[in-house]
Amino acid sequence: MEYPFSYLWRFNGKIDRSRYALTGLLLFAVKHNLDRFLATVVFNRQWGIFNYWIPLDKVANINSLSKPETNFLFAMLLLSLPFIWMGVALTLRRLRDCGLPLFLVFLFFIPAINLIFFAVLSVLPTRTIGPLVSIPADTFQLAEVSIPTSSIGSAAVSIFVTLLCTLAAALFGTQYLKQYGWGLFVVVPFVAGMMSVLIDSARESKSWSRCMSVATASVCILGLALFAIAAEGIICLAMAFPLGLGIGLLGGFVGYVIQAHSRPRSGKSALIPILIFSSPLLMGFESVSAPVAPLFAVRTSINIKSSPETVWKHVVSFTELKPPTEIIFRAGIAYPIHAKIEGKGVGAVRRCVFSTGEFVEPIKVWDEPKLLRFSVESMPAPMQEWTPYREVHPAHLDGYLRSEQGQFLLTALPDGSTHLEGTTWYRDSIWPVIYWKPWSDFIIHRIHLRVLEHIKNLAEHEVVS
Repeated sequence: MEYPFSYLWRFNGKIDRSRYALTGLLLFAVKHNLDRFLATVVFNRQWGIFNYWIPLDKVANINSLSKPETNFLFAMLLLSLPFIWMGVALTLRRLRDCGLPLFLVFLFFIPAINLIFFAVLSVLPTRTIGPLVSIPADTFQLAEVSIPTSSIGSAAVSIFVTLLCTLAAALFGTQYLKQYGWGLFVVVPFVAGMMSVLIDSARESKSWSRCMSVATASVCILGLALFAIAAEGIICLAMAFPLGLGIGLLGGFVGYVIQAHSRPRSGKSALIPILIFSSPLLMGFESVSAPVAPLFAVRTSINIKSSPETVWKHVVSFTELKPPTEIIFRAGIAYPIHAKIEGKGVGAVRRCVFSTGEFVEPIKVWDEPKLLRFSVESMPAPMQEWTPYREVHPAHLDGYLRSEQGQFLLTALPDGSTHLEGTTWYRDSIWPVIYWKPWSDFIIHRIHLRVLEHIKNLAEHEVVS
């Protein structure tokens, strides 16, 4: 097979599906081994395939990276540039070859989805000007007979079939593999949107609004099904909904473009098996190669019109707080109730009781009245899911959001008051972290405020008294 090296760098021309798939796999193998060599030999870091999704989470916090981390990411970026160029060049030529719009090349840059995109382009046939070389008609006979000719019937069948496949994938990931990552929150909704559109348009092309409606319905019904069978509670589904709907609409958009640029029996039905197995395969891969979740810190501060000595007493232990009024706590997010201390100094144990259980916090630093630092020996569930059933306890409530350490820092101010800062260090094993981190930060910040404001009221009331 004649394939000059310079062909990798040109954006013009076309490339057929077999050559595209083979070249893409070879380039990935070369890149992965170069990345692994650079990471392990030069920077003394572990590197696996799953690490290609992690830098996004670090880039989101680029200002807080250490110099070694910055140097590592910069070196990896430089090494990636020629491969990005070649990947874009190959993808543009493949899109041109199968008659799809070139702007779809943006899918090349979306983690997890780019794997499906690569598989799809490796299957779609070349689009010719003359009559297409089609797969025999009997291959599609069963599918065509199964899909009604009516508009409502076609949509119902596409949504129902998509629901069966995506619900099975979601349950496989959450109930069996106990994975809450890219496969569940990115690939499953993308597949729901794209697959429903492709099935709905099996007989004839559909309009933009029709495709977006079917994709939206598929994602929403999937969420309702997870709630109805008690696989998830309403809180987590509500938090995941913006991401799921957005990714689902992206999948519907890709499905719309493919069906709008494909002729009958052009081979697009071969994409369905790829979509069905893509999410379980990625979930299985995540289960085997799941990395250690990154460590994040949330800091919240408040000024208190009282001396550090007075504030310190209420930091170490505090009386019971009033019932919460915040919506997030009333909806089921765990909230602090009171705290007590057993002992004094390093080695003492602080017990902070939440609505879902007790935090056990051995004291690591006791610098009265300046700094109280503690580790977290054990912690309760981060929330109690709202459900019409007696109880819903999905796997992500056990150890996925983990508080590892906390501290209270007291700084005396010139006017005799105290600046009190609370910090929590935590890990969140739910991916993509770049989406879930703002949720976690917001919840922890609200917990901090509830405690700090209570301490403020206690300390300032003691001064007045």
